[in-house]
Amino acid sequence: MAWRFKASKYKNAAPIVPKPESCIRDICVGSYQTYGNNICASAAFMAFNWEHVGSSMAVLPLDDCGRKSKTMPLLHAHSDTITDMEFSPFHDGLLLTGSQDSLVKVWHIPPEGLKESLSTPECTLSQKQRRVENVGFHPVADGLIHVASGHELALWDLTQQKEAFVNRDHSEVIQSTSWKKDGKLVATSCKDKKVRILDPRAASPVLGVANSHQNIKDSRLVWLGDSDRILTTGFDSARLRQIMIRDIRNLSQTQKTLELDCSTGVLMPLFDADTNMLFLAGKGDTTILYMELSDREPYLIEGLRHSGEQTKGACLVPKRALRVMEGEVNRVLQLTGSSVVPIMYQVPRKSYREYHADLYPETSGAVTYLSAPMWMQNQDHPVPNISLHPNANNCTQPRLGPKPFSASAGSEEFSFDKVFSVPAVPGVPKSDSGLSPVSAPASATPLTSTPISRDEEKEKSLSPTSDVDVIPNKEEYTNGKSDTSLEEEVNSSDSGYRPKTPSTAERRKMFESTDGNQSIADLRRAYEVRSKSVAVESEAPPSPAPLRRRDSLKSRKSPEREEKRSSVPNVTTKRTSTVFGKVSKFRHLKGTPGHKSTHVENIKNISRQISGECNGFYGNGTRCAVPIGGGGGGRIGVVELPVGSTSIAKAPPPHPSALHPPSLLHPAPLQDWTFDPFSDQRLMVACDDGLLREWIIPEGGLQESTNEPKRTFSAHPDKIYIVRFHPTASDLLTTAAHDLTIKIWDLSQEVPTAEITLTGHTEQIFAMDWSPCGEYLATVCKDGLVRIYKPRASTEPIRSGPGPVGSRGARIVWAIHDTHLVVTGFDKVSERQILLYKASDLSAPVCTVGLDVSPAILHIHIDHDSNTLFLTGRGDSTIYCYEATCEPPFLCALSHHRSATLHQGIAFLPKNLLAVEKVEFARALRLTNGNIEPLSFTVPRKKTELFQDDLFPPTLVTWEPWQSGRDWLASKPVTPRTVSLQPPGMDTLSSQSAPAQPPAKEKPPQKPKPDLIKSHVPMDAKEKQDSIMKAMSAKVKLDLKLEQDSMEGVDEAEWDQ
Repeated sequence: MAWRFKASKYKNAAPIVPKPESCIRDICVGSYQTYGNNICASAAFMAFNWEHVGSSMAVLPLDDCGRKSKTMPLLHAHSDTITDMEFSPFHDGLLLTGSQDSLVKVWHIPPEGLKESLSTPECTLSQKQRRVENVGFHPVADGLIHVASGHELALWDLTQQKEAFVNRDHSEVIQSTSWKKDGKLVATSCKDKKVRILDPRAASPVLGVANSHQNIKDSRLVWLGDSDRILTTGFDSARLRQIMIRDIRNLSQTQKTLELDCSTGVLMPLFDADTNMLFLAGKGDTTILYMELSDREPYLIEGLRHSGEQTKGACLVPKRALRVMEGEVNRVLQLTGSSVVPIMYQVPRKSYREYHADLYPETSGAVTYLSAPMWMQNQDHPVPNISLHPNANNCTQPRLGPKPFSASAGSEEFSFDKVFSVPAVPGVPKSDSGLSPVSAPASATPLTSTPISRDEEKEKSLSPTSDVDVIPNKEEYTNGKSDTSLEEEVNSSDSGYRPKTPSTAERRKMFESTDGNQSIADLRRAYEVRSKSVAVESEAPPSPAPLRRRDSLKSRKSPEREEKRSSVPNVTTKRTSTVFGKVSKFRHLKGTPGHKSTHVENIKNISRQISGECNGFYGNGTRCAVPIGGGGGGRIGVVELPVGSTSIAKAPPPHPSALHPPSLLHPAPLQDWTFDPFSDQRLMVACDDGLLREWIIPEGGLQESTNEPKRTFSAHPDKIYIVRFHPTASDLLTTAAHDLTIKIWDLSQEVPTAEITLTGHTEQIFAMDWSPCGEYLATVCKDGLVRIYKPRASTEPIRSGPGPVGSRGARIVWAIHDTHLVVTGFDKVSERQILLYKASDLSAPVCTVGLDVSPAILHIHIDHDSNTLFLTGRGDSTIYCYEATCEPPFLCALSHHRSATLHQGIAFLPKNLLAVEKVEFARALRLTNGNIEPLSFTVPRKKTELFQDDLFPPTLVTWEPWQSGRDWLASKPVTPRTVSLQPPGMDTLSSQSAPAQPPAKEKPPQKPKPDLIKSHVPMDAKEKQDSIMKAMSAKVKLDLKLEQDSMEGVDEAEWDQ
C-alpha cells in the first residue's frame, strides 16, 4: 500500500490569483443555457461570449489585461446565442463556433488580433435547422471538425467541402463530445442518460453504449488522454453532483463513482493529459476544484481549491503558452460576470532560475502530418511531441501565419466555398436555393396587369446564375459595414484606427488627378476606405465589384489586395451623404426624449409573446395600445397619453405607482392590431382564430377592461398575420392571413365584405405596405420574393423580384415618392440587411447595406417629406437613421439615435402633431420594458424663430381621408391633398435670407489737387510729425469688433435640453 502515499510532483500545485489590474475587467457577460464552456483559448488568443444575448464574441490576446471599452472591436458571429466554440490545435488564429441559429462558422483571427469588428466568416455550415450543441476540431487530422446538432453527430471535411460522416443513433440531444488523444475514437454523453463510444471509420460506428448519470440535466464528458478511460460529470436521481470514471473495455461498469454535493451548477471537467491534473469548475460556483488522477484507488486525489467570483465559464490554456520559467504547470481562464481571471497553478520550488524538466513532460505540438482525407482512409499518425524548454528547437510560439485553406497569390482558386450547406428556400428548387439576390436576370418584369403564373414568376425572379458572377453593365452598391460600427471603431480607445484628416487642397488634388473615365462609384470607393460598394448605373462603365465572399478567402498579403490597398488614400472616412454633391440637411438629426412628466411609467405585465409580423406597439396622438400578458387569450392595454407628450394629449399625468391599464379582452391569442389613421377611437384587432374585432374607445379613454367589441366578423379561415388601414380612403381595411391571401374590406357596411382578394403568394406573408397615394400595395414573402399589386386593376402581382434570402422575417415600405421600395431582412448568414429597389425594376436591388448580426427584425418607418428612414428592432437600443436618394450611394447614413434602455416597439405620429417651431420633423412614442416615452427628432438650426421651409415642404394629409372607401373601390379619381405646416404669423427662412439688391455704385471721390505753393513752404518738426501720423492712421483700418462676436453658437433653446 506504499504506492498510495507516493509523493506526487503536482500534489502541492497552488492556484495563484493575479491582481485585479492583471485581469480583464469591465466586460459584459450574460447567463447562457448552453452545453459549452462559454470561453476558449489558443496559444495566442482567448474568445468568450459577449453581452446578454451571447451572439457576439470578444477575441483578445491571451496576455491582455485591464479595463475594456464597451465599443471595442467584436466578432459579430451569429444571430442567436453561441453554444460552443474552440480554437484549432494546429492554427492559433482559427476559431470554430456553433450557435442556436443552426449555423457553424469558421473564423480567421488576424495575427495582430481584432483591430475592427469582424462579421465575415471564412465559411459557414448549416445543420438542417437544428440547434448546434457541440463543435470541435479533431486532435490529429487537420481540417476535420465534429458538430453535434440535435440527435446527430457529424464530421465535416473542410478541405473537400463535404460532410464526411454522420451518425443518428442517439435518441436524444447530444450534450457533450470528446476525442481520444490519438483521434481514433470519440465518446458522447446524451440526454437519454447514456454514454456511447464511436469509431467513425468502422462499418458499425457505435462500439459501446452504457447507462450513465440518471438525471436529464447537463452531463459533461472528457477522454482521459491516450488511455482507455473516460470521465463524466452529471447528476444522479437525487440531484447530487456526480463524477464517474469508466474503462471503455468494460463500459457497463464504473471504476469510480464520486458524489460531491447538491449544487445545481453543472461541472465542467478540464483535463491535462500530460500531468493528469483535473479541474472541475461548476457554473455558478465560486470554487474551482483541483484533483489529480491516478490509475488505481482512490483514482481522484483532491488538491488545493480556488475560491473567488462566480463562474460563468472556464477553459485551459494550451501548454505552449505556459510560463515554464515560473513553475506554471497549468493555467485556467475563469470567466465571470464582468472579468476574465487567469488562474496560474504553480508547483512550489526553491528557485525558478532553471528549467524544471521533471514538471514538463513532452507535449503535443502544433504541427500534424495527417489531413482529413488521409484520416478518413484509415491512416493514423500521432502529432509529434515537443519540449517546452525555452531553448528547445521547436515551435512553442503561437502558430499564426497566413490564413489556412487560402489560395495562392496568383490563383483565383480557393479551397472551399463561402457556404457549404444552406437550408433550402421554401418553394425554390434545391439547385437554386443558395443563390444570391444579385443573381436575378437583368431584364425587369414588364409593367402589365396580365396574371403571372407562379412558375413563370420564379423563373423570372430567380435565374440559375452563379453566386459570384457580376451582372453585365450593372453594379450593386453594397455597403459592407454599417456606419455604427465605423463610429464605434473611431471612438474606441482599444482599436488601432487613427484617422488622418486631409486638407481641402489634398482632396481637390486627389480628385483632379483621378481618371476621368472612372464612375462615381469608383471615385467614392477611392475616398471611403471602409465602404464596399458597387452602384447600379446603366450607362456608367462597370467598376470592379469586390465580392466579399471570395475576397475573404484570399490571403491578406496577396499582391492583388496590396495593390488595391495602396491605391486607397489614407483619409478620414466620411459619411456617404457628404462625399459628393449637396450635404444632407438631416445629417445631424438629434433624437431627444420627452420630459419625465410626459412619460407613462411602470406599466405592469407587458407581453413579449408577439408574432414576428406584428410591430408590437401602436399609437396615435391621444392613446396607444400595448400587449398585456397574463390570463387566457390576448389582452391589449389602452393607455391614455399625458398632457405634453403630444399636442392633443389630454390625460393627466399618471401616478408613479404600478399601472395596470384597462384592457380589451380577446378569447384567442393576438396577432396584430392597428388604429384607424382618421379616427383616434377606432382600433381593429386580428387574432389567430381568423376573426376581426372592431373596438371603439370612449372619448375620455377606456375606464375598465371589457370583452365586448363593437362588432366581430370572420375574415379568414385561419390566423390573420397583418391588418392595415388604407392610407387615403376611409373605412378600407387590408388583411393578410395564413391562407396566403390579402383581402380588402369595406367597413362602411353593416356586415363588412371582402371587396378585393389578392392572390399569388406561395408562402407566409411577412409584411405589406400601401404606397402613399393609395394606388399600389407592396408585399414581401417567405418565398423570397417582393411583389407589387395594383389591387383595382388585377388580383395578381404586376411585378415581382427576389427579396431577402433569409426566412426569419422582413419589412417593406415605399420611398422617394412611390418610385422605390425599402426592404429589410436577413441574408443567408443571418446578417441584417437594408435593400433599396426601384419600383419599376425588381430584378435586383440598387443598393444593399449590411447592418449587423442580430435576431431582431428591423422595423421601418419613413418620413416621406425628407425620405429619412428610421430602423430599429425589438430589443434594440439604437434607432438607425438613413436618407434614401435616387442617386448613388442611394442610402446615406445619418446620425443614429442611441437610447439608454432597450425598447419593445416604436410608433411614429402623423406630421400634424409636430412642433415645427422647434424644427421637429418626426415624433415617436417609444415602448420600453415598462414605460412609454415620447421621442422627438429635430434638426439643429440657428434661426429657430423662422419657419424652416427647406425642411418642411407641403406634406401629404394622412390624418384625414381624401375620399370614401366606396369611391376608391369605384376607381374615382382624387387629387392628392397636401398642407403647409407653417404656423400662422411665422416668417419663412427663405424670405429672410433672400439676397438684397446691391446698391448703385457711386463714383469714387476725386483726390484734391496738391497745393503747389504749400508744398514748397518748409514745415517745422512738429507739423511734419503730425502729418506723418495722420497719413499712417489713414492707412490703418480700425475695427472695434471682437473676435468672439463673429463666432457661431447654438440656439438659446438648445441650452435647455
